Amino acid sequence: MRLELLVCAGFWLSCADDPTRSSPDAGPKHSDPVDPLSMPAEPTVSPASFKSSEECQACHPTHFAEWRSSMHAYSMVDPLFRALVAIRSADFDGARDAFCIQCHSAIATRGGEVKPKFSFESLSAIALEGVTCEACHKVSSVARLYNSGHVLDPAGAMRGPLEVPSEASMHPAEYSEDFEKSEFCAGCHNVIEFTSVPLERPFDEWLTSPSNLSGETCQSCHMPEKEGRASAIGPPRTIHDHRFVGVDVPLTEGFMPEETREDLKDRVAGLLGGAAELRLTVPERVPVGRQLDVVVEVENLVRGHNLPTGSTFHRQCWVELRVEDSSGVELYSTGALDPNGDLKDHFSELEPYADHDLIRFGSRFVDDRGNPTLFPWLAAEHISSTIPPGYSRSRSLFVKTSSASRGRATVEARLLFRAVPPFLLRALGLGAQAERLDVYEVATASVALTLE
Repeated sequence: MRLELLVCAGFWLSCADDPTRSSPDAGPKHSDPVDPLSMPAEPTVSPASFKSSEECQACHPTHFAEWRSSMHAYSMVDPLFRALVAIRSADFDGARDAFCIQCHSAIATRGGEVKPKFSFESLSAIALEGVTCEACHKVSSVARLYNSGHVLDPAGAMRGPLEVPSEASMHPAEYSEDFEKSEFCAGCHNVIEFTSVPLERPFDEWLTSPSNLSGETCQSCHMPEKEGRASAIGPPRTIHDHRFVGVDVPLTEGFMPEETREDLKDRVAGLLGGAAELRLTVPERVPVGRQLDVVVEVENLVRGHNLPTGSTFHRQCWVELRVEDSSGVELYSTGALDPNGDLKDHFSELEPYADHDLIRFGSRFVDDRGNPTLFPWLAAEHISSTIPPGYSRSRSLFVKTSSASRGRATVEARLLFRAVPPFLLRALGLGAQAERLDVYEVATASVALTLE
């Protein structure tokens, strides 16, 4: 894919209403950012000191197979991620290339492999493995709760949550209480932009959640316990799932066997299936030709974080709602997709702003001129409409009824979710991946009334 295409895509997606806007590096050059922990000026570890996850497979076949299908394993080969890194690199002339990589491959940034204007093809094999087994199990402590805040100790023991590691282990192993805490995940799952704009806040959301109050951690849901063996030669014990199931499924064809991908999709659907309750309130009777008021309420049933969470600026969680009369004639709809499969909002190529009543939960960036942008490094403000745990958001819809429609009418609604908007993938030259996107049904509701 040519870099010129990516730069043009970034320009279009961030300033469709203002083609004269300046690029972020207009004026004084940005200095290369340095963070002594996660983006050091000089290497603090040697990538060669980390073993490939492939080497763990012989003794830990189950853990490896689960990790291999995870977003941790996909983190550095994801074409969407690479495309966004390329646009960021072009905008800053390579000066901030390490920012996104610091979490996606801490071994690469701390190992000195990510130089300004780097290429993914130039990185070592271990750097391209992304969040490897040792990238987690060689963490000795968490120094800060954001932006790759963990401390790597490649010469140390393999650490984990087992209080009594197997004595037959092929490597030094020791217990670390950090692996049982949500703070361990916060190092990469809280992200703050250089401009201090908060980008991803799952850990901050968890801090004020019912899950935290009751002692449930990130791992409780995303690494559920099961009975098994930590290694092929270890005793039976309680272990943790290493798929790290969330809402993303790798879109690249061939990254994993299709049966594995289908299983992962089922797990995502199971996670989302209990995430919310959708409620509709309407009057029992409405005179024909008069306005029908529909109150739509969505309650977040997730105990640990907002709905949605993570990269909420890309997530799409919305209400699809239809009103039909007794003959099946549609009186009203919102939340339907355009022929490209996009929501009819600002970024729809075919029907921009056509859905005036669109109910969507997530977040959006605006730049310093108030224009929508998809790119966090251009954002002056991050505006959220996510739903905190246990809370609800409601909207009223006002439906015109026809004097020709009498009798029973129905209102049917679905709360839908997908991880990435198709238009973004198409704009980045990833149209084939857009075809593999799934829309998940989170909740449904239906009510009836009489038009008289």
